[in-house]
Amino acid sequence: MSVDTAPRPTGPAPAPKASPTGRTGSGMVGSSQGGRWWLYLVLTVALVAVIAPFVWMVLGSFKGEGELRQVPPTWLPESASLDNYTQLFSKLNFGQYFTNSIVVAVVVTAGNLIFCSMLGYALAMLDFRGKKVIFTAVMGTLMIPGVVTFVPLFVLVANAGLIDTIPGLFLPFLVSPFGVFLMRQFILGLPKDLLDAGRVDGAGELRIFFRIILPLCGPALATLGILTFLGSWNNFLWPLVVAQSEDRYTLPVALALYSTGQNSTNYGLLLAGATVVIIPILVVFLIFQKRFIEGIATTGLK
Repeated sequence: MSVDTAPRPTGPAPAPKASPTGRTGSGMVGSSQGGRWWLYLVLTVALVAVIAPFVWMVLGSFKGEGELRQVPPTWLPESASLDNYTQLFSKLNFGQYFTNSIVVAVVVTAGNLIFCSMLGYALAMLDFRGKKVIFTAVMGTLMIPGVVTFVPLFVLVANAGLIDTIPGLFLPFLVSPFGVFLMRQFILGLPKDLLDAGRVDGAGELRIFFRIILPLCGPALATLGILTFLGSWNNFLWPLVVAQSEDRYTLPVALALYSTGQNSTNYGLLLAGATVVIIPILVVFLIFQKRFIEGIATTGLK
């Protein structure tokens, strides 16, 4: 076994080679990092613009009505108190309204996750007559504003005898064209070999869907679930029209009706209610944040 005994150079390390433009590698990195200051500045301004209303809402919920109306306004409350929250839970039947909102949002979200994924699976993986017609109808419905279908939908619910009922609040929204489109696009990216393997093993379409497809659709399901829960939780116009008794009110409707009087608006009560309403949305997003980002990143247009 031979040993390399050749002398090694002990002089200074060679200088970095200059680029064709005459700049060294470290200089180019430094200039590129220094040129991004404007990007960080724009992002910082955008972040402040997004967060400022939420910070104002939370801080304002601890202010009195006089301090909220004073000019110029103040950011930090001069005399913080929980009077708005005390009035919120004592004046409103908060438990009933919160339960109604939770039931409606959870049922609507669960319905969209199941039915939209089933229809998306059929449009993506199955071959049947009228498939293109159904997909065209879904896309056409996606382009129609909700205000256009509001009156016909109300007439259907009224004819079904569901006015002033909890089912009347969630049945019309168990399936959404956006959810069908989102799930179809995600399922299109799944390998069809898995379906063929399941069919060879004797599995039916429902078993393939629940055992193979759904476990692989976690990011898309999380994205659809968060967006659906957010839309249902904040829905105001439909519950305002359909719910005609206090026992059927949801939180947004109750806050709007009880914080607005005949001559003035109780802004402190309104800000306290808005702060409480946003808590479930933040909890849902924080739990499924990772899946939500994966769904947005991996769901492409094919």
